[in-house]
Amino acid sequence: MTLSAEPPVFTTQHWQVTKPVARGQRGMVASQSRAAAEAGVAVLEAGGNAADAAVATAFALAAMEPWNSGLGGIGFALFHKAGSPTAELLDFGPVAPAASDPADYPMTGRMKQDLFSWPEVEGDRNIHGPLSFVIPSSVAGYGTMAERFGSGMGIAELLAPAVALARRGLPQDWYTTLKIANSAKVLRLYPESARIYLPDGLPPVAPYQGSPGFFRLGRLPETLERLAAAGWRDFYEGDVAASILADMKTLGGRISEADLKGCKAVVRPALSIPWRGGLTLQGAGGLTAAPTLARVVAEMAKLDPGATPDAAWFSALARAMREAYAERLTGLGAGSELVGAEPSETCTTHLTVVDAEGNMVAMTTTLLSSMGSRVVLPGSGVLMNNGMMWFDPRPGSANAIRPGARPLCNMCPVTVADASGPILAGGASGGRRILAAVYQALAFSLDFGMDPEAAAHHPRIDVSGSEGATADRRLPADVLAALQAQGGLTTVEHAVLPVNFACPNFIRKEGEGFAGVSDVMTPWSAALAAH
Repeated sequence: MTLSAEPPVFTTQHWQVTKPVARGQRGMVASQSRAAAEAGVAVLEAGGNAADAAVATAFALAAMEPWNSGLGGIGFALFHKAGSPTAELLDFGPVAPAASDPADYPMTGRMKQDLFSWPEVEGDRNIHGPLSFVIPSSVAGYGTMAERFGSGMGIAELLAPAVALARRGLPQDWYTTLKIANSAKVLRLYPESARIYLPDGLPPVAPYQGSPGFFRLGRLPETLERLAAAGWRDFYEGDVAASILADMKTLGGRISEADLKGCKAVVRPALSIPWRGGLTLQGAGGLTAAPTLARVVAEMAKLDPGATPDAAWFSALARAMREAYAERLTGLGAGSELVGAEPSETCTTHLTVVDAEGNMVAMTTTLLSSMGSRVVLPGSGVLMNNGMMWFDPRPGSANAIRPGARPLCNMCPVTVADASGPILAGGASGGRRILAAVYQALAFSLDFGMDPEAAAHHPRIDVSGSEGATADRRLPADVLAALQAQGGLTTVEHAVLPVNFACPNFIRKEGEGFAGVSDVMTPWSAALAAH
């Protein structure tokens, strides 16, 4: 920079951040919360399998990462049995309540620039508050995972780490302050949410020195204890369900007793996607990102990847992603999803597990937005999702609000198999950015032979729609120039916040054992091996 030159693009961070790779032979867990990963590892070390550990990790995340997932969320998971060429999908995705009514969402006549470029709804009632809830199916997903694929450990054992973490409370550190502050403007509108997350009307702040301490998440510990004692179906048919329904009546939510009783996770075959070299991906299929991933894989299979991901490769990927998104947005039921939307924080988590036998689990769960609906139910401490935001509020559109409808969403858990069975599992959080992150993690590992550390730390691009691209400014100049020549390039930092790229984690077979790594820029994330 010279004295008379314009200031360069502002740099928000000046450091080199790395994540350690976990290696071991007795299984491992990768999660966006180290404490939740520790819960899963404890289950592996107690004799549980990958499904058991995934359930323990997911329940622990309700206490450790409430802005990303929890009992009020939804999700998808793959269970890939050791030695099998194919995985089974556990679908506990979003479903609108039976009483959903488009008339509840009158439009203002303006467009909303948020996660999706839908028409704006009066009071943003599809984005936060009681009318933004879809049926919370995460507990059904976790319970079904344990019953269908677990080793037989009881739900009380699998919930024990979550109960202990919830009783201790949420760490009151700088990252907690950051996440809560981002949602404080809306959290303050709902009394129980404000009481928990905004003591004295402000986000909790870590002490200047010493340990950060912890704070409790309302009645969440009691709800977890109730589920441990009564079983997970209590969330849908017992005391917890009664508490949820009482709060629905008070708040004006549309979720009914029949909605809860009818909530079930569905097990079906995963979507198989051929990959070069005789490998096969397994994806969630349906209205997830997996069909669009299949389109990108097929297009990129036409290209010789070469020795390293160079300018030609990234250019081809950007084109393939834009074409796949154009097809997704017109052919899968959400014709205006993402078009023109500004970056916004999503509320999703991904966890990956492998056990000593080689069974693998990839699970993605979400509340959709950060802090979901921003509504904590007073009776249960459950932070509810805002899944109605996935729907287009225009009546009659392909992705319109309808009773019992399912919307298009971005989750993309995957496994990879060769002739011997599963060799890799992974996924990401990050809303519309998930697809690009998952594909690049797979390509870096499978096509370019990078070890997990190199694959996790390599700069990436993001394409989240039918136009333009975003690139990590650390990419080589010739790569950036080639992407710029395509038009619509935005060069950004890969930082903690703003979040410009999705947050992947994955585990792969390595020799006689496994190697796993979590997202580099997620402060609390970790991959941990069982001992």
